[in-house]
Amino acid sequence: MADRTAPRCQLRLEWVYGYRGHQCRNNLYYTAGKEVVYFVAGVGVVYNTREHSQKFFLGHNDDIISLAVHPDKTLVATGQVGKDPYICIWDSYRVQTVSVLKDAHTHGVACLAFDSDGQRLASVGLDAKNTVCIWDWKRGKLLATATGHSDRIFDISWDQYQPNRIVSCGVKHIKFWTLCGNALTAKRGIFGKTGDLQTILCLACAKEDITYSGALNGDIYVWKGLNLVRTIQGAHSAGIFSMYACEEGFATGGRDGCIRLWDTEFKPITKIDLRETEQGYKGLSIRSVCWKADRLLAGTQDSEIFEVLVRERDKPMLIMQGHCEGELWALAVHPKKPLAVTGSDDRSVRLWSLADHALIARCNMEEAVRSVSFSPDGSQLALGMKDGSFIVLRVRDMTEVVHIKDRKEVIHEMKFSPDGSYLAVGSNDGPVDIYAVAQRYKKIGECNKSSSFITHIDWSVDSKFLQTNDGAGERLFYKMPSGKHLTSKDEIKGIHWASWTCVIGSEVSGIWPKYTNITDVNSVDGNYNSSVLVTGDDFGLVKLFRFPCLKKVPFLFSGAKFRKYVGHSAHVTNVRWSHDFQWVLSTGGADHSVFQWRFVPEGITNGILEASLQAEGGVDSYSEESDSDLSDVPELDSDIEQEAQINYDRQVYKEDLPQLKQQSKEKNHSVPFLKRERAPEDSLKLQFIHGYRGYDCRNNLFYTQAGEVVYHIAAVAVVYNRQQHSQRLYLGHDDDILSLSIHPVKDYVATGQVGRDAAIHVWDTQTLKCLSLLKGQHQRGVCALDFSADGKCLASVGLDDNHAIVFWDWKKGEKLATTRGHKDKIFVVKCNPHHVDRLVTVGMKHIKFWQQTGGGFTSKRGTFGSAGKLETMMSVSYGRMEELVFSGAATGDIYIWKETLLLRTVKAHDGPVFAMHALDKGFVTGGKDGIVALWDDMFERCLKTYAIKRAALSASSKGLLLEDNPSIRAISLGHGHILVGTKNGEILEIDKSGPMTLLVQGHMEGEVWGLAAHPLLPVCATVSDDKTLRIWELSSQHRMLAVRKLKKGGRCCAFSPDGKALAVGLNDGSFLVVNADTVEDMVSFHHRKEMISDIKFSRESGKYLAVASHDNFVDIYNVLTSKRVGICKGASSYITHIDWDSRGKLLQVNSGAKEQLFFEAPRGKRHIIRIAEIEKIEWDTWTCVLGPTCEGIWPMHSDVTVVNAASLTKDRTLLATGDDFGFVKLFSYPVKGQHAKFKKYVGHSAQVTNVQWLHNDSVLLTVGGADTALMIWTREFLGIQESKLVDSEESDTDAEEDGGYDSDVAREKAIDYTTKIYAVSIREMEGTKPHQQQKEVSVEERPPVSRAAPQPEKLRKNNVNKKKKLVEELALDHVFGYRGFDCRNNLHYLNDGADIIFHTAAAGIVQNLSTGSQSFYLEHTDDILCLTVNQHPKYKNVVATSQIGDMTEFPGTTPTIHIWDAMSKQTLSMLRCFHTKGVNYVNFSATGKLLVSVGVDPEHTITVWRWQEGAKVASRGGHLERIFVVEFRPDSDTQFVSVGVKHMKFWTLAGSALLYKKGVIGSMEDAKMQTMLSVAFGANNLTFTGAINGDVYVWKDHFLVRLVAKAHTGPVFTMYTTLRDGLIVTGGKERPTKEGGAVKLWDQEMKRCRAFQLETGQLIECVRSVCRGKGKILVGTKDGEILEVGEKNAASNLLIDCHMEGEIWGLATHPSKDIFISASNDGTARIWDLSDKLSVCWGGVSLLRVSPQKLVNKVSLGHPARCAAYSPDGEMVAIGMRNGEFVVLLVNSLKVWGKKRDRKSAIQDIRISPDNRFLAVGSQEHTVDFYDLTQGTTLNRIGYCKDIASFVIQMDFSADSRYIQVSTGAYKRQVHEVPLGKQITDPAVIEKITWATWTSILGDEVIGIWPRNADKADVNCACVTHAGLNIVTGDDFGLVKLFDFPCTEKFAKHKRYFGHSAHVTNIRFSHDDKFVVSTGGDDCSVFVWRCL
Repeated sequence: MADRTAPRCQLRLEWVYGYRGHQCRNNLYYTAGKEVVYFVAGVGVVYNTREHSQKFFLGHNDDIISLAVHPDKTLVATGQVGKDPYICIWDSYRVQTVSVLKDAHTHGVACLAFDSDGQRLASVGLDAKNTVCIWDWKRGKLLATATGHSDRIFDISWDQYQPNRIVSCGVKHIKFWTLCGNALTAKRGIFGKTGDLQTILCLACAKEDITYSGALNGDIYVWKGLNLVRTIQGAHSAGIFSMYACEEGFATGGRDGCIRLWDTEFKPITKIDLRETEQGYKGLSIRSVCWKADRLLAGTQDSEIFEVLVRERDKPMLIMQGHCEGELWALAVHPKKPLAVTGSDDRSVRLWSLADHALIARCNMEEAVRSVSFSPDGSQLALGMKDGSFIVLRVRDMTEVVHIKDRKEVIHEMKFSPDGSYLAVGSNDGPVDIYAVAQRYKKIGECNKSSSFITHIDWSVDSKFLQTNDGAGERLFYKMPSGKHLTSKDEIKGIHWASWTCVIGSEVSGIWPKYTNITDVNSVDGNYNSSVLVTGDDFGLVKLFRFPCLKKVPFLFSGAKFRKYVGHSAHVTNVRWSHDFQWVLSTGGADHSVFQWRFVPEGITNGILEASLQAEGGVDSYSEESDSDLSDVPELDSDIEQEAQINYDRQVYKEDLPQLKQQSKEKNHSVPFLKRERAPEDSLKLQFIHGYRGYDCRNNLFYTQAGEVVYHIAAVAVVYNRQQHSQRLYLGHDDDILSLSIHPVKDYVATGQVGRDAAIHVWDTQTLKCLSLLKGQHQRGVCALDFSADGKCLASVGLDDNHAIVFWDWKKGEKLATTRGHKDKIFVVKCNPHHVDRLVTVGMKHIKFWQQTGGGFTSKRGTFGSAGKLETMMSVSYGRMEELVFSGAATGDIYIWKETLLLRTVKAHDGPVFAMHALDKGFVTGGKDGIVALWDDMFERCLKTYAIKRAALSASSKGLLLEDNPSIRAISLGHGHILVGTKNGEILEIDKSGPMTLLVQGHMEGEVWGLAAHPLLPVCATVSDDKTLRIWELSSQHRMLAVRKLKKGGRCCAFSPDGKALAVGLNDGSFLVVNADTVEDMVSFHHRKEMISDIKFSRESGKYLAVASHDNFVDIYNVLTSKRVGICKGASSYITHIDWDSRGKLLQVNSGAKEQLFFEAPRGKRHIIRIAEIEKIEWDTWTCVLGPTCEGIWPMHSDVTVVNAASLTKDRTLLATGDDFGFVKLFSYPVKGQHAKFKKYVGHSAQVTNVQWLHNDSVLLTVGGADTALMIWTREFLGIQESKLVDSEESDTDAEEDGGYDSDVAREKAIDYTTKIYAVSIREMEGTKPHQQQKEVSVEERPPVSRAAPQPEKLRKNNVNKKKKLVEELALDHVFGYRGFDCRNNLHYLNDGADIIFHTAAAGIVQNLSTGSQSFYLEHTDDILCLTVNQHPKYKNVVATSQIGDMTEFPGTTPTIHIWDAMSKQTLSMLRCFHTKGVNYVNFSATGKLLVSVGVDPEHTITVWRWQEGAKVASRGGHLERIFVVEFRPDSDTQFVSVGVKHMKFWTLAGSALLYKKGVIGSMEDAKMQTMLSVAFGANNLTFTGAINGDVYVWKDHFLVRLVAKAHTGPVFTMYTTLRDGLIVTGGKERPTKEGGAVKLWDQEMKRCRAFQLETGQLIECVRSVCRGKGKILVGTKDGEILEVGEKNAASNLLIDCHMEGEIWGLATHPSKDIFISASNDGTARIWDLSDKLSVCWGGVSLLRVSPQKLVNKVSLGHPARCAAYSPDGEMVAIGMRNGEFVVLLVNSLKVWGKKRDRKSAIQDIRISPDNRFLAVGSQEHTVDFYDLTQGTTLNRIGYCKDIASFVIQMDFSADSRYIQVSTGAYKRQVHEVPLGKQITDPAVIEKITWATWTSILGDEVIGIWPRNADKADVNCACVTHAGLNIVTGDDFGLVKLFDFPCTEKFAKHKRYFGHSAHVTNIRFSHDDKFVVSTGGDDCSVFVWRCL
């Protein structure tokens, strides 16, 4: 039988010919060691030019396409292509991986760049978005990521002088990036007029914001900041591909073949043209340059590397060359010398010296070369061409001998016969032609039986036979030279072949792995001397097989074992042995490279070399790919095989339940919600669990330092106290726990569970609190865990297909590194105690040693050598000496390793060694043989063995051993004992002296369904698929009393009424009755084929026994006579449950078809009973799940089988159920109506199969199906509960429970921030935008020089200050506004009350209270929604704000959180969130280091950030409805509270996970879960929340303890906890009365309070924000006022007053004074003073109040106002309303002079003519009305304009009051006569008009104000200065822009100013052009800008 192991000999990569110059750039550098680093194919090459040697980096698995060198010039980063490409950072000196960065890019990594100190790395992907990523590469951590550009990016570079600035360039763009926090923001470079917009190929950064870049046309573009400042024309004559910056200056290389050197100022130094040098050629193109001192490197498109010494620049040296474009297929070796020849699609034939690693000769052909062959004497060389011809050359001088073309298709294979007389040529046409060499290559034969193209041919030794392979997979034989087809088997058998390059044939059948395509292997070559075969395949692998390479078993189709070598990227096209078998050569198709491998024969491969080889990346195939392991490995142990096949997939994971619930809610929402049944008052507490999971887990049993035992069963981790025989339970998991590990120093435990996204919990065994929850890395489950020796890190292994290994920093919850583990199951992972970054894993056929590298791992396989065979390993431990590792194998041997080398093996057990534990001086092992063995520290002696036997059990055991020598699965030592866990689910403690105590036990593998409680005693019986019947004692002893093995598994059991007999139903349709004490048989029957599903005795004497089966029948037996007396027929499906009535006469039956049937005993006659009657019947037991009395137990998302069992208490009040989701639920009985409320408990993992109350109803027993656990729950009655606050997850709350309604809250809930995002027109305009309209050329266009009268002024200039002054800049001077209507807690004191901070629109505002001056933070792009101040003294004046933003509609406007310094306005960090739509609350933690944010996205995600690094710590969906507030406890960094719409959650940050508990209301009077609006904190874990109905709820931990009833009469919107004295301020909605006020100050416990009136004059005061400073309370109201209230004198002082919610449209400035008026939808008009910044408000009624500064009047107009205008003399003001009315007021007295309503819809603009005569009123009804003011207050209409196409936007009078210009919603400007309203259409007349004012956004004079991006949004308003030189505009983007006037060029230059959020609605200059006033739409704010 042939040897099927992999060959013992090896290859090692010795040389690579080639350099990748195509499609790459900037990939060639000098290292610190003066070596050259570059890449080719998938290999990083470090080439030492002095010693002419190469080193290789083989860490990639596909083509490398990018490379960057670290500033230390030793580390190198390389990026590759592929589906999941990764980046390797490696050391060029030792060529070892230092870090792997993955999981960020797709398609490939196009560019890389290190920053100046080498800490961070930037990378660019090849995906459609060209994603840019920034890495902390040492930690393998992604810091930031952003969409790069819509087109390819070619280069990226860090600014060496500014640490967070990056520049990238590519197709038609250059971008300048800044990194702040986790936000990477780009600004595009502005090409302007200086240069053409074109593709930028490379760049380099210099000092002072200067960037140099190389363009496609050969120019160098120089940038300063974002602007192109100059170009260096013609630096190269074609594209500049590469630019290199160094101390000396810059080097550039281009497509023109020139290198140019420049000094540091970019002045030219010299130029080197490589095309002109002797090695040069036409078309040489440079792709990469590098300059170091006096040397230059240049890499070319054609795969050459030149080195140029600057002194001898005319003599560049060619230091590397290779084939270039097209594929490389042709390869042949010289028959006598170490030479090889290759030929490629680049039309060159090259001769290489293998000894010197050099190109000797090169010869160019006319056509692509696809095959080559040397004649046997080496004198001639035949070349097969792509066009079907072949050429023969003399090798000596490369001259042509013949050129013959007989075929059309490519010649892919040719060989000379061994005697040199013939040449066989195989073409893609199918035939092989035979030519006679001596007769000048005359054709003498043809082999033509092939049906497809020829792939390989071989000659026989005697040159008489030829074999061929073709593309159809046929192998044919021919006689030579005639070409006759040979078929005789015998003749073929005797042929000896001279060479073996065929891929088909029995000799090489083993090279084909399972299920392969016949074209996968491209080439093979046999080495007869060493019996090795080398192959090259389509997957880039070179493999070594034994030769001949036979298949195992012909029909298995599996390949032989091999060794594999990586390096080539895609296809390996050809492989050949050199003539003396010293080397193997391989060629790569697409990578054009030739690899030369040194062959290391068997004798030399001792371990030392082997280890060193492995380090170099020669990968042995002893595992993954050779999948033919099975036949030559001994039988797999049945336990292991069974375990390897366990499938942990679930149909429904726990994570899916919320979605299911949501879906079914959506499906059933049509059903009117009836009142649901209340949840029961009583509750359960899990007391004890019988069971231990041993059948598929290991190492899951430990001692804590306190001496307790920790292990797991089902979804519960158990902390067991040996002295008291009691358990404390960790219930944080929601599905089966599969692995457990204990912390080396503290009593912390890590447990891993099953799940779609499987979680790991790290928790404290003392407090049972979760410290960290690790998620997001594993699928299906976590099967192995181990803490590192220092306890800081945790290694975990998942159950996904690749068994991913993850290394965690568990405290932070961050993954440090991850890698694919192995394709088969990994059983154990162990961290190296001596090196934190090393691990070992063992598993099926596998042991691997891992080394962490950055974000990944590199692995080495165990090297077995001759000391042992590859085995499945089950356990592993590290020894005391650093290098030693001990692993336990499936054979029972212990393997002892030093580093990765196997030293020896020791026989330890019969059967697998499942468990091993390292001690201080030795080891303890446990095996399948049930023996525990103690060993010395080198496994040289076995010190002691303990056999686990029943005889050895001590009296204090809590149970019985099921069998002797059970298989041992876990073992651990401590406290003088050995702790052992067995496969049968037992936990034993062995004393060192020998006696054993059984502590806990449970069922073995198999589902447990049968459960029966004893009718009189605290005893129960269970029966399981593990074929045992067990009887348990339930008193404090908690132990197994008896066990009996059954011939079959059982699914049900029942005690007789006297408790003496026990009936058991089995799975084969039989049942037996046994004695309940001795469990010996009394009687048995076998009447059914299918399984028995339920069995019950009738009441009283137990006369009848009913037996239900899956045959759809219930049989009734007479117990006394042991006869069957009746059969109940009629069920259409299997029977699930049966119950007797209390008389023993009636039987209730449930079936799988949801039928509820009734039968009469003993005959089994069926009865139909009406619903009303059913309820009257008294049932003996109730275990059924159907019928009207348990309708409510079925969850929304259920099918028939969801609820498995039910059990009713004797007093019929409490129904317990068990379901398929692992929940035990309690309902109040009867459970009528759908979806009743319940309490539910987690503990079981998958299904709960049965539930039973004990005889006295004090205890509930439950059994789990697959989790084998028997759980004992005690019932807690209502009274006891209060003291012990029991926790159950409540069912969902409903709609009708909300605490009332408040209009403000309802409105805020419904605000949809999406519609408020900018860039949507605020007016419904129609028509073509002005800048897109075609302009008709008017006839009257006058020549520029004209004799006509000079044209009149466009605009009357009010010569303000006689000199016409141009406005250069605007600066924000003051903002009137505060956002109170939908925000809260957004107003704070700073600097001990000297300043206040708040926000409105998109501006953060700091106002000084003494001077009233403001300063602004203007970095936000849209409405700010929240603001908070860091309270920690270390972060004084640090503010966080966040805004609206919507990712769906406008990508790129993702909302960001800005953290900034309130004094300097510096941005400290920016957090780019994935909260779509916006962030509506932020809050800092106690230490100030963390920030929590909540979004307005549909999930209302809550996220915790480490804001200084910009790192997201944790994130989780908060609630399905709005969350209003989320605040950290003032003393904590991990505890915070969120409140919202019917929402109250207490959160804990555990590592990187957020855990919450819902607030539990319990049974407090009048309290119900309602909408909570605010939160405050007290000492001792007290939390106060303000509710919508005005109550304050007081919570202790997460339980409600009392109510502060009616703290306010309306909703409590805000609460503030003072840190220094603990006093609490509340603010709410309240009518001011003597006692009550909207602001109250409370003591620490909220028992007493003092109210403050605000004296705002409102009927109802509504406070949204409070803050308490020194003796003062700062208050912000819904109506946008900010007041300060003194605590002593209760006096309130108005600091800021502004418009309330509603858009502001009306704005007018006084013609001669520094005042202006604004009119808003809030129904008020307000007069503001520009010099004093105060508002003088007025309206219908006037209410006066004296305040220290000035008189303030406040009144409303009664209707929303839309426009306002002063008369030219300043005496009157006119205001237009939304209802079509307008009023005229006198300015001095504010009395109404006149009012009128002639229109129904809104008045859009109103104007008084310059001569004070006419009032023009423009409305939405497409009209302008004229009124004569001189006729007095009657305001009669004297005319109106017709023919207006759309609604009016703006109007302007002419200076002489004769004309009016009207802008309309159709983007048309019209001119009409005043007052008749006739339209003027003659352009000549219009041209001559001089206008009094200009506010129009339309007209040729202002065409330039329309931006390019105005398709979605408009310019809303404009105003020209009184000097007539500037125009300012406001638009839908929230920008204020300043232009020159007139503005006639499209897209004119302008300056832009931010501050408003979305729409700017109106804008005006003040009378002296010193100020600009702008009003906002949604942001209700008025901005005053100073003109500079």
